[in-house]
Amino acid sequence: MGSGARVPSPSPVCADRVATGPRPPVPGSALPGFRVAGAVPGRELTLVGRHRFSAYALIFHLEAAGAGRTLLRAETRAVFPGPLGRLYRLLVIGTRGHVLAVRRLLAEVRRHAE
Repeated sequence: MGSGARVPSPSPVCADRVATGPRPPVPGSALPGFRVAGAVPGRELTLVGRHRFSAYALIFHLEAAGAGRTLLRAETRAVFPGPLGRLYRLLVIGTRGHVLAVRRLLAEVRRHAE
Protein backbone atom coordinates (compact mmCIF):
# COMPACT_ATOMS: atom_id res chain seq x y z
CA MET A 1 0.00 0.00 0.00
CA GLY A 2 1.24 3.51 -0.70
CA SER A 3 3.22 5.53 1.82
CA GLY A 4 3.82 2.39 3.85
CA ALA A 5 0.34 2.67 5.37
CA ARG A 6 -1.53 -0.45 6.38
CA VAL A 7 -5.24 -0.99 6.75
CA PRO A 8 -5.91 -0.42 10.48
CA SER A 9 -7.51 -3.03 12.68
CA PRO A 10 -11.29 -2.74 12.99
CA SER A 11 -12.54 -1.12 16.16
CA PRO A 12 -15.90 -0.36 17.73
CA VAL A 13 -14.81 3.29 17.81
CA CYS A 14 -15.99 5.32 14.82
CA ALA A 15 -13.48 7.17 12.69
CA ASP A 16 -12.86 10.90 12.97
CA ARG A 17 -15.95 12.99 12.39
CA VAL A 18 -14.41 16.44 11.83
CA ALA A 19 -11.47 17.82 9.87
CA THR A 20 -8.40 18.67 11.95
CA GLY A 21 -4.81 19.56 11.24
CA PRO A 22 -3.14 21.75 8.66
CA ARG A 23 -4.05 22.05 4.99
CA PRO A 24 -2.66 20.64 2.85
CA PRO A 25 -3.01 17.61 5.11
CA VAL A 26 -0.04 15.98 6.80
CA PRO A 27 0.20 12.62 8.59
CA GLY A 28 -2.01 12.78 11.67
CA SER A 29 -4.49 15.27 10.15
CA ALA A 30 -8.09 14.09 10.00
CA LEU A 31 -10.91 14.31 7.48
CA PRO A 32 -14.40 13.05 8.29
CA GLY A 33 -14.13 9.25 8.41
CA PHE A 34 -10.35 9.22 7.82
CA ARG A 35 -6.96 9.99 9.30
CA VAL A 36 -4.03 10.96 7.07
CA ALA A 37 -1.46 8.15 7.19
CA GLY A 38 0.85 9.54 4.52
CA ALA A 39 1.19 12.57 2.30
CA VAL A 40 3.68 13.19 -0.48
CA PRO A 41 2.75 16.59 -1.97
CA GLY A 42 1.91 16.34 -5.65
CA ARG A 43 2.23 12.54 -5.66
CA GLU A 44 0.16 10.65 -3.08
CA LEU A 45 -2.27 11.00 -0.19
CA THR A 46 -3.04 7.98 1.99
CA LEU A 47 -6.11 8.04 4.23
CA VAL A 48 -7.08 5.30 6.70
CA GLY A 49 -10.16 4.75 8.80
CA ARG A 50 -12.16 2.16 10.67
CA HIS A 51 -15.46 1.39 12.28
CA ARG A 52 -16.98 -1.68 13.85
CA PHE A 53 -17.55 -3.53 10.55
CA SER A 54 -14.39 -2.69 8.59
CA ALA A 55 -11.02 -1.05 8.42
CA TYR A 56 -10.11 0.73 5.22
CA ALA A 57 -7.60 2.82 3.32
CA LEU A 58 -8.11 5.23 0.45
CA ILE A 59 -4.97 6.10 -1.46
CA PHE A 60 -4.94 8.91 -4.00
CA HIS A 61 -2.19 8.74 -6.63
CA LEU A 62 -1.39 11.85 -8.67
CA GLU A 63 0.56 11.65 -11.94
CA ALA A 64 1.56 14.34 -14.43
CA ALA A 65 -0.60 13.99 -17.54
CA GLY A 66 1.02 16.68 -19.68
CA ALA A 67 -0.08 20.20 -20.62
CA GLY A 68 -0.60 21.25 -16.99
CA ARG A 69 -2.93 18.35 -16.30
CA THR A 70 -2.82 15.77 -13.51
CA LEU A 71 -4.22 12.25 -13.49
CA LEU A 72 -5.84 11.33 -10.16
CA ARG A 73 -6.36 7.65 -9.35
CA ALA A 74 -8.03 6.30 -6.22
CA GLU A 75 -7.08 2.93 -4.73
CA THR A 76 -9.14 1.44 -1.94
CA ARG A 77 -8.32 -1.40 0.42
CA ALA A 78 -10.41 -2.82 3.24
CA VAL A 79 -10.88 -5.74 5.59
CA PHE A 80 -14.30 -6.88 6.80
CA PRO A 81 -13.81 -9.23 9.77
CA GLY A 82 -16.42 -11.56 11.19
CA PRO A 83 -19.94 -12.37 10.04
CA LEU A 84 -21.17 -8.77 10.40
CA GLY A 85 -18.17 -7.57 8.44
CA ARG A 86 -18.97 -10.03 5.64
CA LEU A 87 -22.57 -8.81 5.59
CA TYR A 88 -21.42 -5.19 5.51
CA ARG A 89 -19.05 -6.02 2.64
CA LEU A 90 -21.92 -7.60 0.72
CA LEU A 91 -24.01 -4.45 1.22
CA VAL A 92 -21.25 -1.99 0.33
CA ILE A 93 -19.20 -3.82 -2.30
CA GLY A 94 -21.78 -6.31 -3.59
CA THR A 95 -24.27 -3.58 -4.49
CA ARG A 96 -21.59 -1.48 -6.27
CA GLY A 97 -22.35 1.30 -3.81
CA HIS A 98 -18.63 1.71 -3.14
CA VAL A 99 -17.81 2.06 -6.85
CA LEU A 100 -20.48 4.73 -7.25
CA ALA A 101 -19.30 6.64 -4.18
CA VAL A 102 -15.66 6.67 -5.33
CA ARG A 103 -16.64 7.75 -8.84
CA ARG A 104 -18.74 10.55 -7.39
CA LEU A 105 -15.82 11.62 -5.19
CA LEU A 106 -13.43 11.71 -8.16
CA ALA A 107 -15.97 13.63 -10.26
CA GLU A 108 -16.31 16.19 -7.47
CA VAL A 109 -12.53 16.59 -7.27
CA ARG A 110 -12.43 17.08 -11.04
CA ARG A 111 -15.21 19.67 -10.93
CA HIS A 112 -13.34 21.69 -8.29
CA ALA A 113 -10.05 21.42 -10.20
CA GLU A 114 -11.38 22.69 -13.53
